[in-house]
Amino acid sequence: MSVRIGHAAIGEYEPVYVIAEIGLNHNGDVELAKRLIEVAAQAGAQAVKFQKRTPDVSTPEHMKLMPRETPWGTMTYLEYRHRVEFGRDEYAQIAAHAVLHGLDWFASPWDVPAVADLESYGVVAHKIASASVTDLELLEAVRDTGKPVILSTGMSTMDEIDRAVTVLGTERLVILHATSSYPMPPEEANLLMIPALTRRFPGVPVGYSGHERGLQISLAAVALGATCVERHITLDRTMWGSDHSASLEPQGLEHLVRDIRIIGDALGDGVKRVYPGEEAPKAKLRRVLA
Repeated sequence: MSVRIGHAAIGEYEPVYVIAEIGLNHNGDVELAKRLIEVAAQAGAQAVKFQKRTPDVSTPEHMKLMPRETPWGTMTYLEYRHRVEFGRDEYAQIAAHAVLHGLDWFASPWDVPAVADLESYGVVAHKIASASVTDLELLEAVRDTGKPVILSTGMSTMDEIDRAVTVLGTERLVILHATSSYPMPPEEANLLMIPALTRRFPGVPVGYSGHERGLQISLAAVALGATCVERHITLDRTMWGSDHSASLEPQGLEHLVRDIRIIGDALGDGVKRVYPGEEAPKAKLRRVLA
């Protein structure tokens, strides 16, 4: 089974769908967001993803008044959330820029009002962040849009994942294995969850959302059957912000997409055959013919 998102299909026999997660790495600057869209397109990704919040709703009460050091000075966490949040004008620019560069774009809504906002912007899908797996009201709102849904599973138990899948349904669902450590150490990757989730939810495409440094783990995920790979991107890992250090810089994203395509070609179809390139060595080296 495959799930169509925008220009592409995601499934076992489809090219791996690469999502460049911009998230909040735009730091509230729409021009930086546009530059990251260009980076994603140049690298060969299929989609860019953002995050959408209604800060007064999605910010936990105990966090709202916490002081936060930012490039714009010390402010409360709630003020910071408002400072980096894009509105209608910025998302109109993002949508146009993504289309111009041939990319799908969508976001993770963090609250029910954000779902309605994203629908008004015409997103092609919705992404459930790992932090929202247990927010059943949000899951219902996303399900009711009728759009494809990508579900990340970090910081979640199997019971929580099962409950989320029950709410969302499996018809238009893609599940991403994830570990929500930033950056993620290799020993927490648990990549064998990719085939485990594939067995648990037959017919549902399973992918990988990575927060590690480097490329090896994401490439191993593809070799283990990931149909979709999501990685955070940045112009510079030393930039201010919580996700930059676990993100890929432009050259890293280019190498990731290049190597994913090579692995996709190398995996083949599991049917044993003699390839044309083997015929000459076969004629030269095989002494006993069948």
